[in-house]
Amino acid sequence: MTSDDRAFLASLFKAAVAAADPRRALAATLPERPKGRTVVIGAGKGAAQLAAAFEDLWDGPLEGVVVTRYGYACPTRQIRVLEAAHPVPDKAGLAATDALFKAVSGLGPDDLVVALICGGGSALLAAPAAGLTLEDEVALNKALLASGAPIGAMNAIRKQISRIKGGRLAAAAHPARVVSLIVSDVPGDDPAQVASGPTVPDDVGRAEALRAVRDHAIDLPDRIVRHLQDAPEDAPKSDDPRFAGNVVQVIASAARSLEAAADVARSTGVEAVILSDAIEGEAREVARMHGAMAREVAQRGRPFAAPVVMLSGGETTVTIKGDHGRGGRNSEFMLSLALEIEGCAGISALAADTDGIDGSEDNAGAFADGQTVTRMRAAGLDPAALLAGHDAWSAFDAVGQLFVTGPTGTNVNDLRAILIRT
Repeated sequence: MTSDDRAFLASLFKAAVAAADPRRALAATLPERPKGRTVVIGAGKGAAQLAAAFEDLWDGPLEGVVVTRYGYACPTRQIRVLEAAHPVPDKAGLAATDALFKAVSGLGPDDLVVALICGGGSALLAAPAAGLTLEDEVALNKALLASGAPIGAMNAIRKQISRIKGGRLAAAAHPARVVSLIVSDVPGDDPAQVASGPTVPDDVGRAEALRAVRDHAIDLPDRIVRHLQDAPEDAPKSDDPRFAGNVVQVIASAARSLEAAADVARSTGVEAVILSDAIEGEAREVARMHGAMAREVAQRGRPFAAPVVMLSGGETTVTIKGDHGRGGRNSEFMLSLALEIEGCAGISALAADTDGIDGSEDNAGAFADGQTVTRMRAAGLDPAALLAGHDAWSAFDAVGQLFVTGPTGTNVNDLRAILIRT
């Protein structure tokens, strides 16, 4: 991969992140000042940056608390920022959840609650339902992360075993008006799915959660299964009167970020096509499809003519069985893609998570081209074996093709960019 192609792909990522910049996203969506108090709450990997931007933009007194991942905080003046674990909940998440409930307690109809919600909130908001423990929620998250199930199925389950998800935080703020400003990291941009919807209800109940367990063969702990079967009530539904008058608005999304990346590509003379902003599925299988399309363009000039960059977003999954190495879904996607385009000249690619962290590692994603697999073999590695063992991070680290950005302060899920020049 040439340095120019690498810089080009990185510039598309930068444009995608900039399109979801918290200040830009919030500036056009601020609610009117209330007669009473303004309380800001929030959760997610970019919650601190959203809070800081809201403080700068808001013309009036405010207070509140948000929770973000360890290491993702930033300075704020009036809104307290708490940190907790992600992707597996911890005791700090329990304390943060209690702080959010305390922040919205005792409010009246003249008060306003502004909820700043973005991806990552599901793990950060640890709040096991009555009869369950933090250990149960940890076991649930680990089972879901290893299952390969789509985000909608995972959230259907999470909402039924939580005291805060599925609109319960907004219900606790009643009779105050709740305005939810959401940075979407989910395919389709359903606001009820972002962070498992702490302030946004939906109509998925325990029956749908149990169906998701069955359909995706998710190996849940017995205590979680019994709770799903025997819990006295579902999460509140969207027609609950406590939600009347609330406002929900998606202020940034993968679709908008992909469009921004496409604009940057076209400004350099490279045509851009957006395949989809809502791609789901097993990362290695999605990569094979993308690789086949890239080869078709390079070898036959169809369905697009080179030079062109194919863009896609969404959230792939990785089903883990047994022991595994290091790496997130974007690194796994790229290793599978590298095997698919081995020996193909003129193809280079980047896949990265827009929050700057791919899974639990320190990289956002990785680069690859037609020679990546050859370089790995020259370094004494077996790329296919590393893919089978979910050890993509080690593969790309060995050849210097990890993409490291650090936390970006936002999260609109994954960006995949495949450049074909010949």
